[in-house]
Amino acid sequence: MISAAVPAAQANEAGRTKSAACSACHGRLGLATLPDAPNLAGQPAIYVEAQLKAYRSGARQHPVMNVVAQYLSDADIAALAAWYASLKVEVKEP
Repeated sequence: MISAAVPAAQANEAGRTKSAACSACHGRLGLATLPDAPNLAGQPAIYVEAQLKAYRSGARQHPVMNVVAQYLSDADIAALAAWYASLKVEVKEP
């Protein structure tokens, strides 16, 4: 989770900036551009953090994400999680 010492707005800005590297697969605003990439917009921060840490540790396997996540610090992961959680998604029935 985001440290109480880091203001939410600051963490959110850091996450927005860091998410640029994710946009090729997960879209600029967390809506995936590839069929095998999940949407990240609106996902709970605790979920995004857990998944990124699992990729980083190797507990969860994906050929691209394991490489990407190994370079993320805990602060990077918290910032990305806060950013994606802050994005609002609207769902409509078909």
